[in-house]
Amino acid sequence: MRDTVTATGIVLRADPQGEYDKRLTLLTRELGKITVFVRGARRPQSQYLAVSNPFTYAEFFLYEGRSAYTLGAVQNAVFFDELPKMDPGVYYGFYFLEVAQFYGQENLEASEMVNLVVASIRAVLRGKVPLTLLRSVFELRMMTINGDFAMPGTVSDQAAAYAIDYVMRSPLKALYSFRLSEESERVFSHVVGKRFREITGKRFHSLDMAEIDEAGLSRYNLESKNEEEGKE
Repeated sequence: MRDTVTATGIVLRADPQGEYDKRLTLLTRELGKITVFVRGARRPQSQYLAVSNPFTYAEFFLYEGRSAYTLGAVQNAVFFDELPKMDPGVYYGFYFLEVAQFYGQENLEASEMVNLVVASIRAVLRGKVPLTLLRSVFELRMMTINGDFAMPGTVSDQAAAYAIDYVMRSPLKALYSFRLSEESERVFSHVVGKRFREITGKRFHSLDMAEIDEAGLSRYNLESKNEEEGKE
């Protein structure tokens, strides 16, 4: 009899496997980032049709294999059904999943990262925090969890400096409870975004879909352009 394990986590990615199956990438509290195969998930009447999609947050019962797991059952699933209807909010949701996949590691407990992704998705659904600020807060807290961010020696805006310290130290339930002026948010996002790009060294594809200014440029592109112009 194969060994079984239970893990609570969120589906980061779902890829077709063969004619009817799926290969999932999960970020779990107990096992970190893992690969899970779901047999028959693409059949119209499959009991796993809904749970084998990105954003599904649930308790997964798994059969352990040599290099991956096979899904046995799911319970207490949360689907965040309203998120796909939110534009551009849904693309920020996919961004959170992409970043979590970048940081997630196998066999490394990831409770804080799972909690951060779920809290950030719920913040998008509430719609009370500007998406640009929400993104920067998420990036900063993710770097903090993984030891990739230290408070800069000098931040030109006092409110932005306070916000950086707050995000690094605050309880998760209070993470998205503050606002900044336009100028303070600009400084906050610049400091966080610059460090985040240095650490990750990559472009996350979901950001290409998130148009967040009147010119249709993502904040990432706009900031990168400004930095290049500043070097000239």
